[in-house]
Amino acid sequence: MLKMFTTQLTGLFKRLEEKEEYSFEDGARLLAQAPVGDGSIYIFTTKEMKAVEFEALEGAEPFSGAKIFNSVEELTESDRVLMFTRYSNDESGLKLAEQLREKGIPFVAVATSVPGGELLQESADLLIDLRLTKALLPDDEGNRYGYPSSMAALFVYYGLKFTIEEILAEYEE
Repeated sequence: MLKMFTTQLTGLFKRLEEKEEYSFEDGARLLAQAPVGDGSIYIFTTKEMKAVEFEALEGAEPFSGAKIFNSVEELTESDRVLMFTRYSNDESGLKLAEQLREKGIPFVAVATSVPGGELLQESADLLIDLRLTKALLPDDEGNRYGYPSSMAALFVYYGLKFTIEEILAEYEE
């Protein structure tokens, strides 16, 4: 089972890299505007996506300048938000998207695009679709299990982080 899960997970990462290639670049450019313009990148996560939050702040290689999102009131026009939710129709994500739009704060959303989540896609400056519509492994009864949403989110996080760091390094030269 582990071999099958590894194969499926590798396929997921490959699809993300291929299908969202330009989104990584565009998202990183948008987010890099914050540290260049004396702002911060605020990270908003829900449920299991808290793994990204912990990695960004407490991981072996913390994301320099990143902060945990607390409220829209603390944001300035120089700030950017990076949002991670399981699905694009996540209620707290949609509520925050509306608040960010009202305040004019640019943001990148990372979620699996699902029906009912069109508002997030319309509100976000960019939506990176995790493309994780079902669990990866079949069982004997025809059901599926093994839904690695936080692993997919961490893959996207690292893709954005590495690209932002490259952009900032070029900016400083």
